[in-house]
Amino acid sequence: MDAFRYLNRLGLKDIEKLDYAALCALQKAHLLKVPYENLDILADIPLKMDRESLYEKIVLRGCGGYCFELNGALGALLSALGFDVVHCMARFLKNEKEIPMRRHRVLKVNCDDGLFLCDAGVGIISPIFPVNLETAEEQKIGGEIYRVDKDDFLGTVIHQCIDGVWDRLFSFTDEPQLDIDFVMPSFYCEKHPDSPFTKGYMIAVLTEYGGKNALNENKLSYWDENGKHKIVLDSDEAIKEALVKYFGLPEDLPVPVIK
Repeated sequence: MDAFRYLNRLGLKDIEKLDYAALCALQKAHLLKVPYENLDILADIPLKMDRESLYEKIVLRGCGGYCFELNGALGALLSALGFDVVHCMARFLKNEKEIPMRRHRVLKVNCDDGLFLCDAGVGIISPIFPVNLETAEEQKIGGEIYRVDKDDFLGTVIHQCIDGVWDRLFSFTDEPQLDIDFVMPSFYCEKHPDSPFTKGYMIAVLTEYGGKNALNENKLSYWDENGKHKIVLDSDEAIKEALVKYFGLPEDLPVPVIK
């Protein structure tokens, strides 16, 4: 792990203090520079969870990944910088009517200012800055409001308020996880017929214009100084151009054809 090279990938310089401001800068930069994407899954390329492979994919090759990869890599960077990091298994609760399986990865991070949740591995609207885990009060983060509470079964639950409506975003329990613990749930996401990650493009990256650029199947939404735009991409070549222009992915990245 070359932390300085990783920081350069994020457009950042050295981190001087292990405080909340540094965590905010790191998480937002990760969301802006490293896209959420499932291209390897669609191309039937096995994913690796060890930090060396994640560093090679995200930093050296300039690719993105999904939650197990993105938060695995971010957690390794935070540890290399000196933060106290615990990797946790989570349940993604958004839009779920029943309790789902554990297939999300999040980070508990201790810094000079307290204990925070860091997560750079969500493709939809999510906290752009770390969430304070030591208060039950509402927290305004970006354009949304979040709060944290405890559940006897789910553990710590992150609630999200969008347009005045509260909903559960995800929950996690406190037992520390190793990189290898995420291999099995990731394999489910890569191979199981019920996995949403095998059905089509799921790509997103935060922008400085107030939202996330997103590609779902062949439907692209992107932001610029004039707001949000939606278009349909009608060819594989158009999709490849969009991956470079709107998501910052490498020009030589093989793009899987969706059948």
